[in-house]
Amino acid sequence: MTIVTDAKNGKITEEMKIVAESEGKDPEFIRRGIAAGRIVIPMTPYRDIKLCGMGEGLRTKVNASIGASSDIVDEEMEVAKAKAAEAAGADTLMELGTGGDFLGIRKKVCDAISLPVGSVPLYQAFITAAKRDGSIVHMTEDDLWHATEEQAKLGTNFMAIHTGINNIVLDRLKGHGRYGGLCSRGGAFMSTWMLHNEKENPLYADFDYLCEILKEHEVTLSTGNGMRAGAVHDATDRAQVQELIINSECAQKAHDEYDLQVIVEGPGHVPLDQVEMNVKLMKAMSGGKPFYMLGPLVSDIGAGRDHIVTAIGASASAAAGCDFLCYVTPAEHLALPNLEDVVEGVKTSKIAAHVGDMVKYPETARDVDLAMGRARAKLDWEAQYKLALDPELARSIRDSRAPGDEDACTMCGDFCALKIVNANYDLCK
Repeated sequence: MTIVTDAKNGKITEEMKIVAESEGKDPEFIRRGIAAGRIVIPMTPYRDIKLCGMGEGLRTKVNASIGASSDIVDEEMEVAKAKAAEAAGADTLMELGTGGDFLGIRKKVCDAISLPVGSVPLYQAFITAAKRDGSIVHMTEDDLWHATEEQAKLGTNFMAIHTGINNIVLDRLKGHGRYGGLCSRGGAFMSTWMLHNEKENPLYADFDYLCEILKEHEVTLSTGNGMRAGAVHDATDRAQVQELIINSECAQKAHDEYDLQVIVEGPGHVPLDQVEMNVKLMKAMSGGKPFYMLGPLVSDIGAGRDHIVTAIGASASAAAGCDFLCYVTPAEHLALPNLEDVVEGVKTSKIAAHVGDMVKYPETARDVDLAMGRARAKLDWEAQYKLALDPELARSIRDSRAPGDEDACTMCGDFCALKIVNANYDLCK
């Protein structure tokens, strides 16, 4: 039995009630969404977590990604990043380490936070093979299944699994070509393995077996986006669309036949004029499954400020119907994110999610902005700090340039527009 089975049978579970209360929805709305595959609540029988619902009618959620690399392995720093991401307001965390002790670091991260945690078991399988046999091409199918089950037992709630890369997709990629290459690590691993071994992707060829593993451990499937564009000029090309078709077919089978919860991922670097189209295409292809947007970066020239580039695309994607955003940090394309990068990435993506929700749900999501507008009109600084996404930052900036008039700020000083109007004319009552 899974939560999807319960939902299809008309049962409202405790998890559905908790998410319904946090979202201000009727529990029956959540049940129907899960039964139809339009809402997911990533779960696990192995650890207690703060439940998070994603999908149609729910607030746009934000994921933070961390993980050691082959160059930098600092277990305590990764734990600190995880805690900082949760404190900054992330809804989920992905632990994507490719260096150090895969399971040891992930267990420490899972034990340190209450967020749902995601992973990419394919990384472990390929890198283990490279260390054992000298190359990723020596990975075996059993390596994949073993890594998936091991990570599930740690309490992983959702897994990005590259089900949509098959030989047809690789033909599309070779036939079309790319300016920016293949930027997905999982996509690069699997494509190289397939071409060297002249085999089909096991995650596609043995999809039924994969579903059995995920169902046994109640893991939400997130169909990995191995063909996402790494440059805006490659956006929405044949390989990306072909992978989406395969992933959508896998998503339907996983939900309909195995009662799995499923998220569909996409699509990377996308120019602003294609963002809405990509969201609507993915929603239509997948039958309205929750959509996890990786980025999107709407320009390729923002190195050092790619979190801002992403926020522009993410707000547009959330407004168009995207349900789940993966943050990008200032270190994107440059280095492993540090603690400050993680916090900045979460805060920036939270703004993007809110901006999108203001469009999707104007009747409720704009309430806090209305309250902020009123607080500013009244020069109520304490209320403004409370309503701000980052109260400590807002307070520290004002305090660092303390005004002579405590009612105003040093932007306008004695000539504060609001104070002038409020004191003399009451024009805005």
